[in-house]
Amino acid sequence: MNLKNIHNVYFVGIGGIGMSALARYFKFNNKNVAGYDRVKTDITDGLEALDIQVSTKDDVSEIPRVYLNKENTIIIYTPAVPNSHTELTYFREYDFAIYKRAEVLGLITKDTFCLGVAGTHGKTTTSSILGHLLAESGADVTAFLGGIAENYNSNLILKGNEITVVEADEFDRSFLQLSPDIACITSTDADHLDIYGEKEALLDSFVEFTKCIKPSGKLFVQEDITLDGITYGFKETSNYHIKNIHIQYGAYVFDIVTPKKIIEDVQFHLPGRHNLLNGLVAFAMADIIGTPTDRLAKALGTFLGVKRRFSYQIKTEDFVFIDDYAHHPTELNALHQAVREMYPGKKVTAIFQPHLFSRTRDFADEFAESLAQFDAVILLEIYPAREIPIAGITSNWLLGKIKNDQKQLIAKEHLIDHVANIDTDVLLTVGAGDIGAEVEKIKNILTVES
Repeated sequence: MNLKNIHNVYFVGIGGIGMSALARYFKFNNKNVAGYDRVKTDITDGLEALDIQVSTKDDVSEIPRVYLNKENTIIIYTPAVPNSHTELTYFREYDFAIYKRAEVLGLITKDTFCLGVAGTHGKTTTSSILGHLLAESGADVTAFLGGIAENYNSNLILKGNEITVVEADEFDRSFLQLSPDIACITSTDADHLDIYGEKEALLDSFVEFTKCIKPSGKLFVQEDITLDGITYGFKETSNYHIKNIHIQYGAYVFDIVTPKKIIEDVQFHLPGRHNLLNGLVAFAMADIIGTPTDRLAKALGTFLGVKRRFSYQIKTEDFVFIDDYAHHPTELNALHQAVREMYPGKKVTAIFQPHLFSRTRDFADEFAESLAQFDAVILLEIYPAREIPIAGITSNWLLGKIKNDQKQLIAKEHLIDHVANIDTDVLLTVGAGDIGAEVEKIKNILTVES
């Protein structure tokens, strides 16, 4: 299919972070764009500000007539939308051209020089850094992001069409729709076992992804991953590595060693060793396509981060409030390391909303161990997303596994009242569900109380 011949693009699930980036892309390329989502959010408000019509009613009569002409319309949907969805059922019955988001990304990027960021953790941060490095270095780049990059207040960086940056998402094996020129794999920890069943199947999927890279392409792998590729990490044996790390005025300062040179005194403001690795591989991917390293080093120092990725809400000498998207035990461990490194000796309280019944079940012991590291833990009920409840899998069950005397389960409707009287030095809101909607309320109550 030639997207240039398409005039109308309708999204079922337009409010998703990845879907909305595509909606913005098509709107900026002068297509008619509209869509459905279950609820209005800041994301859908932003789309409507671009004159993109968004409906929250699953009814064919809500679809603007122009999108009912299947000859010049495509339908893009997210797997999070149930098969019984009325609009989606209508489009299928009348034989519209229907694509998953990943398929459309494949179509958009196939005629560009594509850089794909894969891995069970770090995709959004790494792709956001990479898009920023290329944009700041003057590249003709479009980056589709799975989060809101603070520098652009957007999940789309649009500076041209020669180079594309995309997240290569392993969920539902979506990344097998891509054919990148350059790719990286940041991590291969077990996740999405509701899709894959077991870790070995997930690993096999990453191997399949490496076969999608163009024959002339390059693959970067984090140094502990047992796949052939250009390695990056902290070890001197890695092709790209970081050394001489220290913290100065709340930022990392370090040297980057490439196969050709050493770039000294690079600054980077995102806390956590995992973010250092994200920044390093973004630097390496931009370097290997010929971007001047002095520009890359400067751009690393100006990257402001991604919303809900170690996102500071309140930062004073006496109190810090951070919001983070972590929803896997490995991500919780990385968050804990970053907080302890930046705020040694401080009392840290984590408010965690588990995401998915299946993930909670599959990693319950690992979650319990990760959460026990914080000084105090507040659990919210499990956010179901696309799932129905699983018997016996509850936040109260998970709470019983956490070996920490300072732990409790709180209903979300009582959270604000509880937080108003909380005694802690560092407060974290953590999770991939709707806990993000509580952040502004918490920030407001804490600001009033102070």
